[in-house]
Amino acid sequence: MDLSTITDSINKDTVDTVITYLTVYGMQLVAAIAIFFIGKWLVRGLTNFAEKVMNKGNLDPTLSKFLKNILYGFGFVFVCIAALSQLGIETTSLAAAIAAAGLAIGLALQGSLSNFAAGFLIILFRPFKAGDYVEVAGTAGTVTEVSIFTTKLLTPDNKEIIVPNGSITNDNIINYSAQATRRIDLVVGVSYSDDLSKVKKTLEKIIKAEKRVLTTPECTIAVSELADSSVNLVVRPWVNTPEYWAVRFDLIETIKKTFDKEGISIPFPQRDIHVISNAAEQKIAA
Repeated sequence: MDLSTITDSINKDTVDTVITYLTVYGMQLVAAIAIFFIGKWLVRGLTNFAEKVMNKGNLDPTLSKFLKNILYGFGFVFVCIAALSQLGIETTSLAAAIAAAGLAIGLALQGSLSNFAAGFLIILFRPFKAGDYVEVAGTAGTVTEVSIFTTKLLTPDNKEIIVPNGSITNDNIINYSAQATRRIDLVVGVSYSDDLSKVKKTLEKIIKAEKRVLTTPECTIAVSELADSSVNLVVRPWVNTPEYWAVRFDLIETIKKTFDKEGISIPFPQRDIHVISNAAEQKIAA
């Protein structure tokens, strides 16, 4: 066998090997690319469909968008693993590496994950919504935005407060806007010398004259305490929640002006001071 025959045989074997590899691995590569792009398209379509279903079910838009992103992330990772597996790459170790990385990130971001979980619960159970006036985590204000990690409040003096969601769910939540009506609790003190019947009738007239006070439930006017300097009465009218502060301020002003006209005194704490002269002191000392 001469040299040219050997060379031709080697070239033929090389070509056959290359063709075999191209045939086998080329098909695998094409299949992997097809799995990746088709899978990505399917995941996007399914997550968009899931978002539409959640929106039709009147789910909070923030929550539906968040769930859509979570579903898309899981679906995309699954498609990538399937594509790599088609190429013959061992994905078991890759999945273990992803899990280990996720654990490490979770340990490093414990506080953020706590806020994340709390934000999910707030959006899911909706103890308050944008526009509500709430008291949370030691502060109060109108809710302007509820996000996954934080909640933004706007105080009455126009300060923006950003509260971590974890602090909100770990404390009491007071929602002043949750109900359509609220009760105003006033304490009015009068002198012991004043006629209580006259005082109660005067307060009833004031309440009836205020058109914003609701007739149902009925306003409560009663003596609550015999204090050191005054007889205290409670005045508890009901109003629509948006009118609470306006009615409260107006009632306090009207009560003061009306009591002045009717000669009803509003006592204030007094202290008697007894001064002993020097002569008296010397007499006591002797």
